[in-house]
Amino acid sequence: MVKILWWSNPNIFPNFVKILWQTQLVAAVKFLAHLLKQRIVDELIGLELLLEKLTDDSVEVAVGFVAKCGSLLQDLCPKGMNGVLERLRGILHEGDIDKRVQFLIEGLFVLRKAAKFQIMHPELDLVEQDDQFTHQPDPQFVENEKMYEDLKKQILPENEDDEDQIADSVDSDEEEEEDEEQIKDQTGTDLVNLWRTIYLTIKSSLDFEEAGHKLLKIGISGLEMELCVMLLECCSEQTTYLRYYGLLEQRLCLTNRIHQGNFEKCFADQYSMIHRLDTVKLRNVAKLFPHLLATDALQWRILDCIQLTEEEKTSLSRIFLKILLQELSDHLGIRLLNQRLSQDSFESIFPKDSPKNTRFAINFFTSIGLGGITENLREYLKNMQNEGKQKKRKINV
Repeated sequence: MVKILWWSNPNIFPNFVKILWQTQLVAAVKFLAHLLKQRIVDELIGLELLLEKLTDDSVEVAVGFVAKCGSLLQDLCPKGMNGVLERLRGILHEGDIDKRVQFLIEGLFVLRKAAKFQIMHPELDLVEQDDQFTHQPDPQFVENEKMYEDLKKQILPENEDDEDQIADSVDSDEEEEEDEEQIKDQTGTDLVNLWRTIYLTIKSSLDFEEAGHKLLKIGISGLEMELCVMLLECCSEQTTYLRYYGLLEQRLCLTNRIHQGNFEKCFADQYSMIHRLDTVKLRNVAKLFPHLLATDALQWRILDCIQLTEEEKTSLSRIFLKILLQELSDHLGIRLLNQRLSQDSFESIFPKDSPKNTRFAINFFTSIGLGGITENLREYLKNMQNEGKQKKRKINV
């Protein structure tokens, strides 16, 4: 496995970074960390990978690698480990990287201060230290690999039919072993317990940073959406909007891309069922998402689900959109808000499909005190009307 992962292709990690296979990259780095813990590979291989090229992804991977085997690196190569930590501290002070990655670096230093770097799991500690063998790169890898391929051809069948028969026999054996009945809990008890844990964690924390740190520690793999839904529910149930929830969800989104994607889905879901919310819940939700957008915790493309036309708008959706845009204006200012909305294609908010819809959008923004962001829309409507007049003149002539 070591030969396949590393020696046969030493450029596997740069290739992963280049084509942004983030999931595969993280999995490969975790695998390498476990190989290092087992002393199968030398610690220098791990140190060579850290922060070779400074990008948001490479820093994120470096943080994850140090969190996995930082304790071992500190024992085996303290100077190299201290150099990596100093580099991370310098990156944090420079502030040129994404906020989400900055949070990850801060969390790494919290782990180091608390001496909570991951150690070897007892279940994996199977080989005595004296019996462990650290592999080194093979200078004759190409020749040895050719010998291995020749030997494999002598032992394994070359006929595809024979291989299929072997594969079928293996599959049949696996099916016989999986005949045992699996019992699944259909009562929803685990989900209720998760909700209770999330709620108690939020209420028992002194501030949003403590709550965010605790929530990220909860093992909810596969149930991340439940965390997002629960936080939205807690926020909407308050008598007034609490900035605490905005800061908490901002931290979660900037720390974990899964949470970011789930909150973006929640926005579309909340907007689609806005007619089911009472006035207080509507106002709280409408004030929460502008905070996440203004801090770049969510991508602005989530606004594409909003259709600003007379046929699509209801009284509640107009109130929601009014609060949302006014809060964005308060966070960013009318000038910066206009720039952000102009950067992306928001044809659903600034409709140009017909003069009627364009005029409706202009009137709506003007009525809520944001007429300044409709300059481009007004210019488009004016040009469209002039073109219509010219066409009529040509017809009359």
